[in-house]
Amino acid sequence: MTGQSAAHQLTDRIRQTSDILDVVSAYVTLRRAGRSFKGLCPFHNEKTPSFHVSPDKQTFKCFGCGAG
Repeated sequence: MTGQSAAHQLTDRIRQTSDILDVVSAYVTLRRAGRSFKGLCPFHNEKTPSFHVSPDKQTFKCFGCGAG
């Protein structure tokens, strides 16, 4: 087993056991927007929310700066 595959396995294990909504909401105030949640992006300054979190897909995306 190489170090890279062990790191990949650890990353997969963390993703499977963590809920992205719980992790992100510890740092960002989120509001429900349909099936997803939105808030102000923690990666850049903004006045209107463009940061979206999808609990179904376990992903996040900022439509302002492109982080995701």
